[in-house]
Amino acid sequence: MKKSVVGMIALSAMAAAMGSAFADEAAKGPAMTAAEKEQAKKIYFERCAGCHGVLRKGATGKNLEPHWTKKDKDGNVTEGGTTKLGQNRLEKIIGYGTDGGMVNFDDILTKEEISLMAKYIQNTPDVPPEYSFKDTLDSWKVIVPVKDRPTKQMNNFNLKNMFSVTLRDTGEVALIDGDTKEIRSIVKTGYAVHISRLSASGRYVYVIGRDGRLSLIDLWMEKPAVVAEVKIGFDARSVDTSKFKGFEDKYAIAGSYWPPQYVIMDGDTLKPRKVVSTRGMTVDGEYHPEPRVASIVASFIKPEWVVNIKETGQILLVDYSDIENLKTTTIASAKFLHDGGWDASKRYFLVAANASNKIAAVDTKTGKLAALVDVAKIPHPGRGANFVHPKFGPVWTTGHLGADVLTLISTPSEKKSDAKYKEYNWKVVQEVKHVPGNLFVKTHPKSANLWADSPQNPEKELAESVSVWDKSDLSKPKAILNVAKDSGLPETKATKRAVHPEYSADGKEVWISLWGGKVDQSAIVVYDDATLKLKRVITDPKMITPTGKFNVFNTQHDIY
Repeated sequence: MKKSVVGMIALSAMAAAMGSAFADEAAKGPAMTAAEKEQAKKIYFERCAGCHGVLRKGATGKNLEPHWTKKDKDGNVTEGGTTKLGQNRLEKIIGYGTDGGMVNFDDILTKEEISLMAKYIQNTPDVPPEYSFKDTLDSWKVIVPVKDRPTKQMNNFNLKNMFSVTLRDTGEVALIDGDTKEIRSIVKTGYAVHISRLSASGRYVYVIGRDGRLSLIDLWMEKPAVVAEVKIGFDARSVDTSKFKGFEDKYAIAGSYWPPQYVIMDGDTLKPRKVVSTRGMTVDGEYHPEPRVASIVASFIKPEWVVNIKETGQILLVDYSDIENLKTTTIASAKFLHDGGWDASKRYFLVAANASNKIAAVDTKTGKLAALVDVAKIPHPGRGANFVHPKFGPVWTTGHLGADVLTLISTPSEKKSDAKYKEYNWKVVQEVKHVPGNLFVKTHPKSANLWADSPQNPEKELAESVSVWDKSDLSKPKAILNVAKDSGLPETKATKRAVHPEYSADGKEVWISLWGGKVDQSAIVVYDDATLKLKRVITDPKMITPTGKFNVFNTQHDIY
């Protein structure tokens, strides 16, 4: 398993913060040496905390506190009619996964590591330290000052069709030329970069690692490279910039999983300007100690960010027109908020409340909740997919981790020609048959197709494949493409997960990451969207565990 230096430092700090209360309680769980605990904490941080939470209270994944995972002193495994897990059952779940979207780790972790993790989650969770504004400021580095940066593009790359590709386990981003398919630069970033976001101008790429490290990449340099960085916490997922007219490239915002807070920075240097805690009450009226910042998007119609707070189910509209006197609108929706995207008009933001099996829609023009739509189990849209349905008009699409459908929701339109579809607005108008374990759906305004992956499915062949539908006929897939076989890479026991379809800027190609095991070769597989024929396999010894890919033009303009 690849090392994560920042993650190791963070986890050492977590260990230092533990008190005697933890030691007393932990003694009730399976015995572990200090070295085993350190190893397990590192694995949990890298592989588990994103879904289950640092404090293990659950969100996308289930609660993993000892009262659910550990047998009691008499060996009983039930509590109030609810089955507890225990060592053997935990090892099977970790190893083989579940139909509810839990991936199998038997090709990621060794048997010894699986056993170790089963022991670890029967012990009381570690309580990590806080991370102050001073800590954030002390971590800030400007590598290339603004005055020393180019005043024009110094390379001849077609930046609109550049892809920022996460190399998960190496803590790097590969910048790949969409025209030539050549790797133009591999940039050292934080561990397991979750997303890449573009400045309003399209010049800067902001990438944030799960270790809380935010890196600013300047695409105008002869060889694009990091020009500034800052660490915003120990665990993070989200970043965006200011996009409203007059504020282009002025500010950036990044959200932290731990501590639960967000940071506002100068857009061109990442200098921290303000840290805001998100701790507070849930929509159910209960206090939560770990309300993590999930997705963040920038409004196009107001100087606001839409900030989604996972555990509380609260959606924040943060007005950045005066960051010294910050104004925030709080909108109650449902738990636990995760990812989402804009409708076609970019007025409404739709976000998955995946523990409630709902999609919340926010009207950013009125600053109010527009709808709360019931959907299937554990929605996971990524950014979702917008297109015009032949019967129901404009729709936005989400897939599901825990259900075998794609859900189509009718979205409002101000076009006179779409008035006839108004009766369907904010209703589920169709469920398209798919398989569980979907993470991302994708389309493009110039494409006739809808693509969906299923990398979290426990069946190897399904996890290695993607499905494609004709948007004019969603009755069945027009094709199911086995990406692993198409890649031509050697067959292995480990699953090569086909994940995250992403279109080229012109909508003519679809790029799929083939995420191999920790010792297997990975690749990006490129298909012609019109013919569904294989066009190119991008592979290289440096192409290690690619996951998310973000086309510069599509990401800059929120095209999906």
